[in-house]
Amino acid sequence: MLVTRAGNALRLAAVSAVAARAGLAAGMTLADARARCPAVAVRPHDPAADARALDRLVTDMARFSPMVTPDPPDGLILDVTGCAHLFGGEAEMARQVADGAGYTARRALGANAMAARALARHGAQAGDVRALPTSALELPEESLMALRRAGLHTIGDLARRPMPTLAARFGEQAVLRLRQILGETASPIAPHPPEEPVRAAARFAEPVIRTEDALDAIEDLLVQAAATMEARHLGGRRFVATFHRGDGNRRRLSVETGRPVRDPDIVLRLLRERIDTLTDPIDPGFGFDAITLAVPRLEPLAPQQAPLDRDAWAIDGRASELIDRLIVRLGKGNVSRLSPRDTHIPERAQHPVPAGEAAPTHAPSLWPDPAGQPPRPLWLFDPPHVIDVIAGVPDGPPQRFRWQGRLREVRLAEGPERIAAEWWRRERGHLHGEGGLTRDYYRIEDADGRRYWVFRHGLFMEQTHPRWYLHGLFP
Repeated sequence: MLVTRAGNALRLAAVSAVAARAGLAAGMTLADARARCPAVAVRPHDPAADARALDRLVTDMARFSPMVTPDPPDGLILDVTGCAHLFGGEAEMARQVADGAGYTARRALGANAMAARALARHGAQAGDVRALPTSALELPEESLMALRRAGLHTIGDLARRPMPTLAARFGEQAVLRLRQILGETASPIAPHPPEEPVRAAARFAEPVIRTEDALDAIEDLLVQAAATMEARHLGGRRFVATFHRGDGNRRRLSVETGRPVRDPDIVLRLLRERIDTLTDPIDPGFGFDAITLAVPRLEPLAPQQAPLDRDAWAIDGRASELIDRLIVRLGKGNVSRLSPRDTHIPERAQHPVPAGEAAPTHAPSLWPDPAGQPPRPLWLFDPPHVIDVIAGVPDGPPQRFRWQGRLREVRLAEGPERIAAEWWRRERGHLHGEGGLTRDYYRIEDADGRRYWVFRHGLFMEQTHPRWYLHGLFP
């Protein structure tokens, strides 16, 4: 379930089918929901992410009809006039649309947009809109209450009444909604304009034979594409160059970047790297008659101003370019970077992901603030090494320890830094045992100047002899 804050209370914004069967509904307070279902799992509602997902669905549904418009916050309206026969009829097309969305969907077909919308939102795939309840008009609660008090419970009850009388008693908006659902008044939809692709093409009067000449033409195409992307505040993550030979054969080269870019030099350098790594060089045959460039993957890229620390800016840019070049040379799955996880357990706080995969820009950074926590070692042992420790007091730092068969005297010690187990992730809360023990971390230095990160697993009040582990080494 998803929750959102309304005033001083947390309320359910959306519920699953299982939660709905248990009696939970949107708008209910989280306290009431937990009273009915103590084991319910909730997540914060992110309306901005929902809006982005809806925009992506609008783009995907364009393959069924050019007339697609969003119906916020969770709906789509498609005008399938003249399109249904291409997909086996209206019923089959509606099924394909629902399956292609990738979500559990309610679908309906209607004679007009408002009728289809009312049928879908009130659980009827087809049928007469006159059988729908008056709530399908989506009027203010006061108007719906007045309709129920007057004994008007369905759209059909309203349709049998004179329109002037309804307008006088319940307002013009009720009559307008009623006539739109019945199809007596037009309810046109405003189609979502498809995003214009970023493309550029070059045609040659004489066939191009040399690869260098072809790359020079691609550089000009990249400059044209960069100007288009800059005007739209976009950057490319994938660039595809297609070489059209005189005999009709085509050869495609594609490169991807770890972050949105529109600098022609960067993309051209990656294309050269890709050409150098090809086992089958580009064969121009009798020459290339045309070259096209497409940017199929676009992401927002607002104009940026370089900071005063230009050296740091340059280092960051060179690092990104190096990662992209390594991906081109070694393959997308052979270059990884570390991504943070939402946990404070050291060995689980990060995991490798493909380096070309961009981090979500809308999500807050999970990397801890270095200024807000004690220093951590760069290298951790997996699993931590068991060590024998002698401590002055039961809950104090180690005075000497044995690791790899050698006894080491502790000269300096700092700590403890206590890290508790993640009891809230368990179904029944905190459980005793190996997974439920706390850790007391110490940063220690031996007589030879080597620095270690060790921890005591558990407290003396929980265990008679807690075990000690060496988790990492400081440089």
